[in-house]
Amino acid sequence: MVLSVIIAVMVVSSIGAGLAAVLTVSEYFLANYGPCQITINDERKLTVQGGKDLLSMLTTEKIFIPSACGGRATCGLCKLKVLEGAGPLLPTEEPYLSEQERKSNVRLSCQVKVRNDLKIEIPPELFTIRQFSCRCAEIIDLTYDIKQFRFELKEPKTIDYIPGQYIQLLTPAYEKSSEEVYRAYSISSDPTDKNNIELIIRLVPGGICTTYCFKYLKVGDEVKINGPYGDFRLSGTDAPIVFIAGGSGMAPIKCMLHQMKNEGIKRKATYYFGANTIKDMFMAEQMRTFEKELADFRFVPAIAKPQDGEKWDGQVGLVTEILQKDLKNAAECEAYLCGSPGMIDAAIKVLTELGLNKENIFYDKFE
Repeated sequence: MVLSVIIAVMVVSSIGAGLAAVLTVSEYFLANYGPCQITINDERKLTVQGGKDLLSMLTTEKIFIPSACGGRATCGLCKLKVLEGAGPLLPTEEPYLSEQERKSNVRLSCQVKVRNDLKIEIPPELFTIRQFSCRCAEIIDLTYDIKQFRFELKEPKTIDYIPGQYIQLLTPAYEKSSEEVYRAYSISSDPTDKNNIELIIRLVPGGICTTYCFKYLKVGDEVKINGPYGDFRLSGTDAPIVFIAGGSGMAPIKCMLHQMKNEGIKRKATYYFGANTIKDMFMAEQMRTFEKELADFRFVPAIAKPQDGEKWDGQVGLVTEILQKDLKNAAECEAYLCGSPGMIDAAIKVLTELGLNKENIFYDKFE
């Protein structure tokens, strides 16, 4: 009986291996679709070798479409209109497209394979996105798994962006990845320093880009970025501000605080920052400096689980628990959130229960 089971497993495994080999060979030969023409906005025509996704094809041609997930169909940002040649809508696209977008031929460019000629429309403002050559000027350890990187712009030498926006960092091919990969990171720097870009990056175990940044990237190395992207930004109202972040979600909030200082914005603001343990807390001193520099700013750090023997005089609990106990005027506020989808969803739930209008909640989810 046992021998029969072993033989059956071996047969099934052999069949599976054979099918995988056939698929690999078929992909190699059949995915060669030859030259394909992409017509953009009825004005520009590109001739490319078919077979790859539309997002990467456009990136190769220095046309940069927003994407925060590196083409994995988890962020839903790389939308554009594909008027002809896209093929049927894929299940991976459906969650990110409204009914109106589907009727208007909007697609996720990372999921559209270039197999034949395409006719597409791209918002004109995306043609202003630029690529920058940079030098890694500084790497600072903020925690055991979070680093701050400063990149000096070489060509072009300056960048303009709105605090809250992000750039895409190009990870070159290296031993952990056979091809170039882009990943999105929020800008954390002072926007008056137009010659440098700072990023706060958390190490993702097995992550292609974060592994490169943490284990391979050195001060002095040349890197490329493109951008800026994104609609996450402060509104122009006088409403009190609630900032909520955790981990590397610190980045865009820090940039907005620089903006408030630089522009003399006097809005009341409270920043709830959550960390799991004391060793996960960082930039508290920088936030205390902002408390002195800004007209009405308060920093509320929270540790979810202080370890035995650790001294912590601040708030203890999940950041959402602290928020629920501390925030008294939610209905008057605007909220700006940055972090993991789980944290943001939990924060939105608490904020709306406290009476904050959902239309006044703005967020940047890390996928």
